[in-house]
Amino acid sequence: MTNAEPHAPRTVVPIEPALLITEAFDQAQVTEIRHSVTSCAHASGLTGQGLDDFVLAINELITNAVRHGGGRGWLRLWQESGALVCEVSDHGHGISPQRLGDRSRPAPDTAGGWGLWLARELSDAMEVVTGTAGTTVRITTTLTAPNHTPR
Repeated sequence: MTNAEPHAPRTVVPIEPALLITEAFDQAQVTEIRHSVTSCAHASGLTGQGLDDFVLAINELITNAVRHGGGRGWLRLWQESGALVCEVSDHGHGISPQRLGDRSRPAPDTAGGWGLWLARELSDAMEVVTGTAGTTVRITTTLTAPNHTPR
């Protein structure tokens, strides 16, 4: 190909989906992170009960990271193909297979154990990768066109 020949049309593929937030946090930043997530999710078109559910699910995950994952964590929020995706990672000792496999609703008088259950219930999909080096939980909520109303 010489400089005189016309260039073939190119297809541009984004390297990364629309990243909205990437932030390290500890206990002092939990409220600030929750407000940032709310703003970004709303700006992406999530409203009403869907917005409240998604933010509550993320709040449970970041609270779990602080309480059980070494006191700090990392949050990433992005939009991809009609969905909002949030990933929360920590550096704790992991979640036991029994705990991870238990999908039953905690007893009403139980003080703890609600975080993962709520995150699973309040999102459209949830994936967990856990081990001795930490845990990463990814939740997804669907945005539907044209108004991007949730689920």
